[in-house]
Amino acid sequence: SIAAAIYRLRYNKGELVQPDPDMRLSEDFVHMLGIDAPEDEFLRLIRLFMVAHSDHEGGNVSSFTSAVVNSALSDLYYSMSAGFNGLAGPLHGLANQEALKWLLDVMKKFNGTPTKEQIEIEVNETLAAGHVIPGYGHAVLRVVDPRFTAFYNFGKLHFPEDPVFKTVVHTFEVVPEILKKIPKIQNPWPNVDAVTGSLLYHYGLKEFSYYTVMFALSRSMGLAAQAVMNRAIGMPIVRPKSVPTSWFKSQVIK
Repeated sequence: SIAAAIYRLRYNKGELVQPDPDMRLSEDFVHMLGIDAPEDEFLRLIRLFMVAHSDHEGGNVSSFTSAVVNSALSDLYYSMSAGFNGLAGPLHGLANQEALKWLLDVMKKFNGTPTKEQIEIEVNETLAAGHVIPGYGHAVLRVVDPRFTAFYNFGKLHFPEDPVFKTVVHTFEVVPEILKKIPKIQNPWPNVDAVTGSLLYHYGLKEFSYYTVMFALSRSMGLAAQAVMNRAIGMPIVRPKSVPTSWFKSQVIK
């Protein structure tokens, strides 16, 4: 209810839509957003979005931060809010917004869906300027992100000719081959953020800054599950070790 209310109020979408107690979580969320989109398709996308973003091992910023706070026996509200504050960081919670912005900028530059040749030019220019390609690479994975594949297949099934999604497709066909040629890049493959923004954009959810709210709503389920599990098995308080300044000096000497 809070997440949907933020959307209605922040973006002047009219009166709040009241929750329906007979609906499931994702169904009620779609209902309260009040977006004019094919209901069944959009609901399937939101269900996929929530499941895919609910958890992603314990090392990402939001999950780890929440687990640290929970380890001090803080309640679930404090633990979740700590994780959400981590999502506010641009390196964690803004990735799909940045990926979508890059796609739209490329489309604007080439007056529509760019060809693979045009994307290759833009990718090389982006890299030459010292920037990364948003939505590509991953700190842990060394293969195509399975979550990317799930959303990519959704787009292929429901709107393969959508201009923004076609740009995602062309980018996927071009970027990995370019990144493979750069020795320091260990993972040239797309992650989930390379595609999710284009799908939300297709259904009319074009307020980029709201995407992080949806991320937080989805991640809350994983944070809650991890918190309960950690309490159940008696996980100790998290206390990472520190290193003295002498260690830093020794590393510089090496």
